[in-house]
Amino acid sequence: MNIFKIKRGNWNLKDNYKVMKQLFTTLFVIGAVLSTFASRVDTLNVKSRSMNKSIANLVILPDSYAVNKQNFPVLYLLHGAGGDYTDWVTRVSAIKEYADSYNMIIVCPDGGRTSWYLDSPVDLAMRYETYVSEELVQAVDKKYNTMENRNSRAITGLSMGGHGAFYLAFKHQEVWGAAGSMSGGLDIRPFPENWDLAKRLGQYAENWGHWEENTVINMVHLLKKDHLKLIFDCGINDFFYDANKRMHQKLMERNIPHDYIERPGSHNWEYWANAIQYQLLFFDNFFKS
Repeated sequence: MNIFKIKRGNWNLKDNYKVMKQLFTTLFVIGAVLSTFASRVDTLNVKSRSMNKSIANLVILPDSYAVNKQNFPVLYLLHGAGGDYTDWVTRVSAIKEYADSYNMIIVCPDGGRTSWYLDSPVDLAMRYETYVSEELVQAVDKKYNTMENRNSRAITGLSMGGHGAFYLAFKHQEVWGAAGSMSGGLDIRPFPENWDLAKRLGQYAENWGHWEENTVINMVHLLKKDHLKLIFDCGINDFFYDANKRMHQKLMERNIPHDYIERPGSHNWEYWANAIQYQLLFFDNFFKS
């Protein structure tokens, strides 16, 4: 379809100006329409009562949020050790398009550089379990049009965030209906000198009980059968691969349904940018079930 008809041999400056003006106006209108219906990324600052500080989070709203007054399901997406709440948007820019495609709100909390999403038994200033599972969820439900029930709320994350997602979901099954993990540190005990774990749980030799109680692989007994939908994956070249494989075996022994994926890959953003696509499909099916 030709929007503009130009006769060759009958062209002058006045015609050129009119055509360019019409083209500019058309492009401006198209751009305005596209921006109106594009996903929106908010920075939501939440005051944590348990830690007495304000914490920043990103909230990705699907394009339909601006025009549709319905309530939306919510996925909480956790970052890894050393990262922050901006990681997923800056490292995987397509995450905004995924929010549009699946028509869901995606919340990226700030979990501190090495909180492990715990309420630390040795550092009472670190209360990230309480923050994410209670304070943040309440703040998001209050500010946005969300479906305020566990069947419309899921959580996943990478590395430390994979541990955190399973940890929070296992302990708070009344909050989350589905959980995922990508390259998650599902057994932290083999790493007593890494990622500030000793600052959160104490030195292993003197505080081994804290480590045993707070490693996800030892929390499977908390799961109610067919109550929490689970998906997790790990690259076979990842240093957390053994822990993920053992988690899969433990869930199989207890006859707990779950999706487990292992494939070539390492502990990096190339792997997670691919993994999140499978996880989002899983959560979309869960929300629609």
